[in-house]
Amino acid sequence: MRKSIGHIYLIILLAVLSSVAPIAIDTYIPSIPTIATDFNVSIEKIELTLSIFLIGFSIGQIFGGTFSDRIGRRKSSIIGLIGFSFFSFLIILSSSVYELWIFRFFEAFFGGFVVVNANAVVRDLFHGKEAAKIFSLIGTVRSIAPLAAPAIGSFIIHFYSWKAVFVFLCVYSLLVALWVYKDLNETFTYTNQKVIESYKAVLKNKMAMKAMLTLAICFSGFFILVAKSSFIYIEYFNISTDYFPFFFGINFLVLMAMIRVNVILLKYFTQLELIKYTIIIQIVAGILLMTLAQGISIITTVILIATYMSMMAFIFGNSTALAMEHFSKNAGVASSVIGVLQFGLGALISSIALMFHTQTFMPIGASIATISLVAYLIIRTYKFK
Repeated sequence: MRKSIGHIYLIILLAVLSSVAPIAIDTYIPSIPTIATDFNVSIEKIELTLSIFLIGFSIGQIFGGTFSDRIGRRKSSIIGLIGFSFFSFLIILSSSVYELWIFRFFEAFFGGFVVVNANAVVRDLFHGKEAAKIFSLIGTVRSIAPLAAPAIGSFIIHFYSWKAVFVFLCVYSLLVALWVYKDLNETFTYTNQKVIESYKAVLKNKMAMKAMLTLAICFSGFFILVAKSSFIYIEYFNISTDYFPFFFGINFLVLMAMIRVNVILLKYFTQLELIKYTIIIQIVAGILLMTLAQGISIITTVILIATYMSMMAFIFGNSTALAMEHFSKNAGVASSVIGVLQFGLGALISSIALMFHTQTFMPIGASIATISLVAYLIIRTYKFK
């Protein structure tokens, strides 16, 4: 088993590799109104590209996991990055919103190819608590993306048209491909197993699936707060849109701090213990947000939301490590299942919860508390091999 110390360069490379697709979402969001104007369509048709992106991203991970286990982490990453860059370029040439939808789907599809390889490389090289530390450290670097990407997107469209955002994504992904080609050594061990058998082996592993489902369900609670953040701060508390990034960014700054705390606490607790304790904290935060919904102050709201969201620092790395630990083979497929569940099931659960909207925080608090309770009931039955 390799040690995480001395592998900072690899951690940064894997974090950048797994951030390519998320950056494609966050840099794009500020340009949505401009794109709608250029195509002379309603903004809802452009917002739909976010859902299309998530669908393509999930499907891409299914195929990407198989390719990763067949041709290797390095080759499949390069294929994904080149495909991502190619379709980012085609988006620039879009002449209709329908072409935009198609090209955006395939851009995301190849993004899915890319993202599965970071988890797979970590599983190839590290195990147990060491793997959990690596996943947490990767998460620290990757958390910079949601902080920096919207600012980058806003900066680009301030001086250029929205198409420049996709020029940036095209060039960025090619540079990452060059970096992977130059510095990422191949880590996988080839196994001659049919695709269906690979997925069966992953899906039939009950303990691994419990860890994966815990991550996906908790992610849906996290996503609810991301989706409702504009309502909470801009509509409910009447915060200016100029100050919104500050309140939104607090969550990710606390999240990054908690990732570091997770690395320290792994010296004293198991991954499973940390997951259970932090989900309990999420349940309490959700209940407080629900019970204090009437007349809650902005400071209390910021604290409760930051507390809930920052607990993902413990849940993501440790749940991923627990799930991946079961697969010395098929790590690419296992990584793809994690991604599909996280984004697919997470989006489905959060979409249902978001339907129950009122002008208070009660349904938000009730939703995230319930979601975390379900996750706790699942993970409490997890047992080590």
